[in-house]
Amino acid sequence: MNKTELVAAVAAKAEISKVAAAAAVDATFAAIEGALKAGENVQILGFGSFTVKEVAAHEGINPATKQKIQIEAKKTVKFKAGAKLAL
Repeated sequence: MNKTELVAAVAAKAEISKVAAAAAVDATFAAIEGALKAGENVQILGFGSFTVKEVAAHEGINPATKQKIQIEAKKTVKFKAGAKLAL
């Protein structure tokens, strides 16, 4: 499912226009992104949780040249599914 399909599904389930659903989806994504950038965890009960994970700098290998390269430290987002989301 892509964003357009998500907006259409939200509009249908909530019985609102696609424009209103798009605004709601965008606002939801912005709120989650803002919280994660601020270093906060986002927990949606029954759905799952988003956490920021720091990955340390490490050495890797360029697959094209087989040369060792230094990979910089970075932050990434980790998602853990909630109990109701289990398939």
